[in-house]
Amino acid sequence: MMNTRVTLAAGFILGLVVVAFVFWSQLEKRYIFFPSSVIEQTPAKVGVEYEEVFFTTGDGVKLHGWFLPGTGDVTCLWFHGNGGNISHRVDELAIFNHRLGVNQFIFDYRGYGRSPGTPSEKGTYQDSRAALDYLLSRTDVTPDKIVYFGRSLGAAVAVELAANREPLALVLVAPFSSIADMTKVAFPYTPFHLLVRGRYDSVTRIKAVHRPVLIFHGDQDATVPLYQGQKLFEAANQPKRFQLLPGTAHNDTY
Repeated sequence: MMNTRVTLAAGFILGLVVVAFVFWSQLEKRYIFFPSSVIEQTPAKVGVEYEEVFFTTGDGVKLHGWFLPGTGDVTCLWFHGNGGNISHRVDELAIFNHRLGVNQFIFDYRGYGRSPGTPSEKGTYQDSRAALDYLLSRTDVTPDKIVYFGRSLGAAVAVELAANREPLALVLVAPFSSIADMTKVAFPYTPFHLLVRGRYDSVTRIKAVHRPVLIFHGDQDATVPLYQGQKLFEAANQPKRFQLLPGTAHNDTY
């Protein structure tokens, strides 16, 4: 009887693991990643100097990005959101170039733009590490003056990297607290969030970040609710600042 119960329990647990894996796989494909392979414009269109960059991840994926030289010694390492590719961030890159004068490096995760492969949570983490390694290999980048700048999904990637490799500072725009919390928004009144616990879990990972944190969030954000940015802020260590953007939605924070 005992062996039967153990077998049933083991089978039940295995079944839950399989269900969670299948659910996460479908969630990634249908709700998390929306890449585009078409580069629609470059910084040259807005009069900004840039350099085409290719670099390789630890698992052999050749990624594409742009390095935009600035006038100072601070470098902004960009982590864009879940849709489009780097060409859809040209206007923001121009603003940073003209107003802040920082060096900028933006790249496409695997499966986005000219970067081959299939996007995944693990892949974005591998890509972020490779991007940082590339920056550190440049002689025109000051290693201890790299700021991580993450928007939406990219905020989660930036937090994970910052928890393991400290930046000068961490800047997040419209960040979600975790995929589990976002699943509650997308699938209310269901237990689906239990199947994705630990996925893009920024609210836990940010506790390991001991560098200045700045979070921007619009109060009209219908994609990532404001409370999630606030929840992430509460979990962050000092020094930190939360900047509310009145009348601002998810994609117009700049």
